[in-house]
Amino acid sequence: MTTPDDTIDADAFVPLLDDEAAPAGDGAALHWKVLIVDDDEDVHQATELALRGVAIEGRALQFLHAHSAAEALALMRAQADIAVALLDVVMEAEDAGLRLVRQLREDLGRRALRVVLRTGQPGYAPEIETIRSYDINDYKTKSELTRVRLYTSLTAAIRSYRQIVTLEQTRDGLEIIVSASHQLGRQRGLQRFAEGLVTQLSALLGVQPEGLVCAHAPVDPYDTPRIIAAAGRFRELIHRPLEDLASAPVRETLARCLDARHHQLEPALCLYFSAPSGRGIAAYVDAAARVEPLDQRLLEVFSASMSVAFENVLLYGQLVDYAYQDQLLRMPNRNRFVELITERQRAPEGVALALLDIDDFAAINDTLGHVVGDQVLRAAAQRLQQVLGPEVVLARIGGDTFGLLGPEAAVNPQLVETAFAEVVEAQGERMRISATMGLVRLQADSPPGAELIKDAHLALKQAKQIRRGSSCYFSERMGVDARERMRLLRSLRGAFDERRLYVAYQPQVDLGTGRVVGAEALIRWRRDDGSFVPPDRFIPLAERSGLIVAIGEFVLRTACHALHRLHRSGYPGLRMSVNVSKVQFTDPDFLPSVVRALQDARVEPQALELEITESVASEDLNFILRVLAELRRMGVALAIDDFGTGYSSLSVLRQLGAQRLKIDRAFVNELGAVDAERGDAGQGSIARMVVDLGRSLGLETVGEGVETLAQRELLTAMGCHIGQGFLFAHPMPADELADWLARNR
Repeated sequence: MTTPDDTIDADAFVPLLDDEAAPAGDGAALHWKVLIVDDDEDVHQATELALRGVAIEGRALQFLHAHSAAEALALMRAQADIAVALLDVVMEAEDAGLRLVRQLREDLGRRALRVVLRTGQPGYAPEIETIRSYDINDYKTKSELTRVRLYTSLTAAIRSYRQIVTLEQTRDGLEIIVSASHQLGRQRGLQRFAEGLVTQLSALLGVQPEGLVCAHAPVDPYDTPRIIAAAGRFRELIHRPLEDLASAPVRETLARCLDARHHQLEPALCLYFSAPSGRGIAAYVDAAARVEPLDQRLLEVFSASMSVAFENVLLYGQLVDYAYQDQLLRMPNRNRFVELITERQRAPEGVALALLDIDDFAAINDTLGHVVGDQVLRAAAQRLQQVLGPEVVLARIGGDTFGLLGPEAAVNPQLVETAFAEVVEAQGERMRISATMGLVRLQADSPPGAELIKDAHLALKQAKQIRRGSSCYFSERMGVDARERMRLLRSLRGAFDERRLYVAYQPQVDLGTGRVVGAEALIRWRRDDGSFVPPDRFIPLAERSGLIVAIGEFVLRTACHALHRLHRSGYPGLRMSVNVSKVQFTDPDFLPSVVRALQDARVEPQALELEITESVASEDLNFILRVLAELRRMGVALAIDDFGTGYSSLSVLRQLGAQRLKIDRAFVNELGAVDAERGDAGQGSIARMVVDLGRSLGLETVGEGVETLAQRELLTAMGCHIGQGFLFAHPMPADELADWLARNR
């Protein structure tokens, strides 16, 4: 629907623009798309004629034509990059142009499109009202649009379009960057991060993920970069060295980027992403055109954001490596081994688990140093891998303990033993090593991986008790015994905390005169039901658990206070003997605890005697001698308990500086026993040797476990000085001891 006034005077477009028009672009590759919407064909021709050869912002114009609002809407749906629409108001309907504007904005979401509304009936839609109600760029009557004014209006619209598009691109680019940073920052592997990098970088540049390659910069300078992620035609090169890339320009661009550790923007785009550790990756982009300044700025922001994400991925990878890999031998550690056991438990038939412990490894470390020790471990691991083959998982569970998991045919003592048949050479030292093994057969109802490792540990301990280099399979009996020990240990802790442990005292008697010279303090455990737990059951548990230190200090303090009361009750000459465990003796707080006990109880050091076993001397002898010298300086006496059951030499015995030797009850029990071959009472040759040794060293001797008069007489005849046992008195609480002393003055 047109009127004579709707027609633009074509003659108005004939004069040249002179200096007001921009020069035409010389075959510009890009165009501004301008849509002419009018139901008058003359308007189309006149507009195109008026703007022929014109370039705006360095780009030529490309004209599209629609003769109705419906045709324009369809064309808009098909082409998303139309910059300006020169739109007639009155076409198939009086408000067709205005309704089209609303559809373009609201239905198609074309916010960047600039609309120049042209009308031949200015009175139909008032200019101010139209601009206020509709999102348009300009509103002109057709009679106003001379060539210069049309160019001016179109230039303003295109500049506005370009700014809006730039803002939208910036916003979209930043959204991609934020999204990429969020998504890739959560990746938990370098390859997955690199693959995501390819996808996100493609989206940012608006290109297909084709021809993008990420190459990993090696940590080792002698290693070669490898392709860790690729897309499109380069996909088959993943995990291969960069030098395998056939395209020389791509290969050289990536190499330059990795060497320079910086972006390469020309002639091809290659971005570098680094981490403070020095590691980095380069991403090559096969872009068809030069990167625009806006895209360059977005790429800088993208690179900075991705470098942070890259650092997080590397840090996570490092944490995983430390959590699941042994750093010395580069094999699974205990955590990973537990996971592997769980995986194998899905099909446990014919699978065995073993813990292998290198015998006397601590001695190798102590005598030859940790460097040699590390080489021995590497050699052992290499031997095991060679002998057992790829079907067996090898892991490092502890310092010198390996875990084996695989078919029973491979994980067996006979095959493993062959791994250590040859000598091992480390730092010029040739040595033969052996290993002790504990094994467990996996079953359908086997406990979880961590529990299976505990079972293998029990079997390993059992094997060590047999001999070094032996092996032992886990049995249900071992589990029962272990659980019983744990139950007893928990009960012992509870008994100590709840004061159900108490100290009993057994008198020591001069065999010549019958005079009481002292007493030995002995720990006792009475259950709630009145029954007793034998000391030989709970004391070894206390020693292995470390609880013996607290128990030993409790006995020492209690005995000193009991001795103080006895001295004040009229027995000033009594001596108190207190057993000291090897664990307690080597504790750093041992000497201060002795001083505190004596001071708190107000007992003279000369009235206290500490009993140690020969096994104490098997520790660091120099340290032991320093502690004993300090005790002697204080005035505390020392007795060697259970003498004859250990392996100390006479030279060590002299160095210990003890005042008394205690004959073990096993040797005292031999006294007076009938010799079946000779038909007479045995004379206790070992007990006699101990007495003679004590005499030669100037030491008093104490016979333990004296139960019969015959044993007392034989010990007295041998020259033994002191006796202790049921013949004289049973161990008793402190108050009963005082009554016993009163009856036996």
